Amino acid sequence: MARSFVEIIEVSARDGIQNESVILPTEEKLELVGRALDAGLRRMEVTSFVNPKRVPQMADAAEVAAGLPRDRGARFIGLTLNRKGFDRAAEAGLDEANFVVVASDTFNQRNQGVPTADSIAAFAAIRADAPPGIAVGLTIGAAFGCPFEGEVPVARLMQVVEACMEHDPFELALADTIGVATPRDVTERVGAVRAAFPEARLRLHLHNTRNTGIANAWAGIEAGVRSLDASLGGVGGCPFAPRATGNIATEDLVYMLDRSGVDTGVDLDKAIAAAEWLEARLGKTVPGMVMKAGGFPAPRAA
Repeated sequence: MARSFVEIIEVSARDGIQNESVILPTEEKLELVGRALDAGLRRMEVTSFVNPKRVPQMADAAEVAAGLPRDRGARFIGLTLNRKGFDRAAEAGLDEANFVVVASDTFNQRNQGVPTADSIAAFAAIRADAPPGIAVGLTIGAAFGCPFEGEVPVARLMQVVEACMEHDPFELALADTIGVATPRDVTERVGAVRAAFPEARLRLHLHNTRNTGIANAWAGIEAGVRSLDASLGGVGGCPFAPRATGNIATEDLVYMLDRSGVDTGVDLDKAIAAAEWLEARLGKTVPGMVMKAGGFPAPRAA
């Protein structure tokens, strides 16, 4: 029997480093992308087209896009928050633009400077006249809870989902931006979206802020999600959300899935090596666990 497959979207070059005090030079960001490709990752968020004064780590978005290895069979994604950012992503020739709408008005205002409804309207305008050649996906931020408003009711989430789905994103991601979800929350919310939009292509963006990220990933898979974001070393965080710490670690996710008979196409040892390289570049211990313990069984000595 063939192993099932789960796609891992590598986000270390975008979400992973956007909140770090160390700003990696362009060439090191491109080396990070190259190391992720060497590990077998074939879809990744590589930058965000945002105001460099607010997110200086992403100031070289155009330079990163220009230096990407386009001959390695990968799809490269740029995060965008508004029309200007989308136009920059399209001009840079990226394969996908990931547009963000936040489920709560307060966080959307903090993150994007406008209420949620205005971001939905901006997304609608982009979908109406997006140029060919760039796929436009949508992430709903704070889909499981907001750092400013607290609980985000399922009814509120579905109101935002329904308004966004009217404009036909090629993919819909639910983001646990501040890492508050539990497996029950994932099951409930993914189930609600799948019930309303059974044909939608779903993706999860999970943070491990409260050590529930890997459990939430498994709950998502059991609920039918086949695309999961992760970041080498578990690095990451949102500059506009208090205490929003790292993503689930790519190598931790690969280890769990591989040992569970789920294929990812990712080489665990190479993912660990890439995480170790990133840890050295950032000059601090990063959260990933498997990179510290290694895989199992350990390779036998020659």
